[in-house]
Amino acid sequence: MDKEVIENHKKYLEREALYKSFGYDVGKERDFILEQAKPLYGKILEAGTGKGHFTLTLAKAGYSFVTFDISVDEQRFAKLNIAYFGFEKQIDFRIENGEHTSFTEASFDTVFSVNVLHHLRNPYQVIDELIRIIPHQGKLILADFTQEGFKIMDKIHGLEGNKHEVGQVSLPDAKAYLIKRDFSVKQTKSIYQCVLIAERGSA
Repeated sequence: MDKEVIENHKKYLEREALYKSFGYDVGKERDFILEQAKPLYGKILEAGTGKGHFTLTLAKAGYSFVTFDISVDEQRFAKLNIAYFGFEKQIDFRIENGEHTSFTEASFDTVFSVNVLHHLRNPYQVIDELIRIIPHQGKLILADFTQEGFKIMDKIHGLEGNKHEVGQVSLPDAKAYLIKRDFSVKQTKSIYQCVLIAERGSA
């Protein structure tokens, strides 16, 4: 196996161990998000690859899907880790700006965006774009940290000498916005993750 792939995976495991040392089990939390979103159907998109934690969860569950990120460096980390597990054929990696993607209207049936909302400069513009690319019967899943989850992120970033920047729009704000856009929104949460499952045409 390629040396770079192995070294990258070691970094991935080290970061997982760091999260777990604060009580946050990355794998368990991503599995929780996936279970809440089921059943999944049609073409699947992950908006915001990041370092690929949820990308790996979807791949391990057997799904084939498209994932995009605005950061080449972040996605490269994810690509190398996916290569370690041999899931490259299941995933179509793209570089896109979530505010205005190249995807055609109603091109994906299920769209995930996991722990991305709090990073966005123009979150409502991104939400509008994600709405544009799902059909009327499509499903949009937004997940982000709970207050307990954000506390852990603050600690981890602090250890690394960084500040965990959080935008002005929260998941409850996004829920209210989706309801105004005629979505039915189901909300569920674990200790560290809150999940919105938004669908149109639902009771």
